[in-house]
Amino acid sequence: MRGPDLEQAAMFSYSHPGAADTGDHPLRSIRRLTDRALERIDEELDKLYASTGRESIPPDGCCGRCC
Repeated sequence: MRGPDLEQAAMFSYSHPGAADTGDHPLRSIRRLTDRALERIDEELDKLYASTGRESIPPDGCCGRCC
């Protein structure tokens, strides 16, 4: 999913997962790596999406192999 990273912790949990770790959890370094990788290709990804997003494809307009 693209767009702002909006947290909705209250919707799914009563506590934020980051509150339990000390800051050196392996997922934090993976998050930094993926954020940097996505920043590098952000301009290319922008070219793939219209400013209003992508329209849904109705089932009858599908390729016919999956429906």
